[in-house]
Amino acid sequence: MAIGNDDPRVYRALALPEKALENGGLEILRLGIIDDELYVSALPAFESPAQWGEVLAQVSLRLGAIYAAQDKGLNKKDVTVEIVEAFAAEMGAKPVKAASAKAKPAAPKSKKTAKKTATKTAKQAAKPAARRKKR
Repeated sequence: MAIGNDDPRVYRALALPEKALENGGLEILRLGIIDDELYVSALPAFESPAQWGEVLAQVSLRLGAIYAAQDKGLNKKDVTVEIVEAFAAEMGAKPVKAASAKAKPAAPKSKKTAKKTATKTAKQAAKPAARRKKR
């Protein structure tokens, strides 16, 4: 029995970029979906794990371009924003509400109210810092 592309036992890997075949390179990330589960292989290629944030940003931009190129109804920027918003939500970030075109000016406060608000805000800002120091 010949194994074709429709056989679920076949792992369909992407082709290497032509530039990699010509010049060599280093694969740092490979993702695959197997039985509806994401599998990740990665090489800790950077001194700081934070550098992966830059890589993920580049991946998002390039995925936006790929989707836009495949579907003329899509815009690279819109697709990229959609990816970034989904990423942020998956990481637990709260959605950001879009600013309205006409922002209402803040109501003037009395000196007493302004001072009270400033003190309250300063105390709130100090609490997380104090908790971080205790840990």
